[in-house]
Amino acid sequence: MTTATADRRATKPARKRSPLASLGGQNLSLIGALVLVLGLFGVLNDNYLSVSNMQVIAEAATITGLLAVVQTAVIICGGLDISVGSQAGVASVVSAMAFTTAGSNALAGIAAAVGVGLLVGILNGVIIVYGRVNPTIATLAGLAAYKGLAQLISDGRAQGYVLNNDIFVFLGRGKIAGLPVMVWILIVVALAVHLLLKYTDIGRNVYAIGGNDTAARLAGININKYLVAVYALIGVVAAVAGILLTARTGSGQPTSGSEGLELKAITAAALGGAALKGGKGGIGGTLLAVALLGCLENGLTVQGINAFWQNVAQGALLVVAVVIQQRRNGERRIGLPA
Repeated sequence: MTTATADRRATKPARKRSPLASLGGQNLSLIGALVLVLGLFGVLNDNYLSVSNMQVIAEAATITGLLAVVQTAVIICGGLDISVGSQAGVASVVSAMAFTTAGSNALAGIAAAVGVGLLVGILNGVIIVYGRVNPTIATLAGLAAYKGLAQLISDGRAQGYVLNNDIFVFLGRGKIAGLPVMVWILIVVALAVHLLLKYTDIGRNVYAIGGNDTAARLAGININKYLVAVYALIGVVAAVAGILLTARTGSGQPTSGSEGLELKAITAAALGGAALKGGKGGIGGTLLAVALLGCLENGLTVQGINAFWQNVAQGALLVVAVVIQQRRNGERRIGLPA
């Protein structure tokens, strides 16, 4: 190859990526699946695509969405949190009980729930980092422990009544510019985490830790500090989810409404492209997966299909997401020759 040819190739302008290509194959697949689900259930039920039903779907998916966003962050960092649903249950109970104890003071209830969420998140991080416990085992223990704690402090019953308070009513049923306040909260949290991960040194370090923790440590990144901080973030956002659960149901719920949220959050993160080995993922894909799960769940409910099938569908989707990840990464099949 001549020098002139090489120069022409070097100076040739880079080909612009189309908008569709910039979305990525994972997100395009999710968009296609979402359109398919909307079209299918829209044909089966005339009211499925109505504005009122879309708002119902959005409100129902908000709590899952909040937990899925922070679940994505911790998975990118190479961790996992199976206790997010139980954390939300504890926060829900604490918010209602503190609200009642403080003489119907909503701010006291919210502050108490966020404080407990922060402490629980830090506790998870400390156990994982300094106790050297595998994140799956540590948060599996947390799943049981925090669920038990919520039941103990509430005596296993719903606590308080918050729908006589304007702040909780606004959080659970209010609207801004036609969108439910709950959805706006999800948008703000998702945007904040997205910007943190994509456009700050903190985010780049989180990806580096999940991609190769040894290289990250040699590069001078304080991995222990980052892991504790990420789990603390999960605790705070799980507390926000618990507060919204209280506002939506009207009382503190120890298990009802929060049970099973961990499976939904992990499924949404995996479907959205977060590699369970760490180092890869994004908030946009997670939100698309949350929307897909919400539309599918609502469609099955509207069609009167047994709710147990929703759990079957979620489990199947999680397996499909992991299989796709394994094949894309060229992982060796367990027990079979490469």
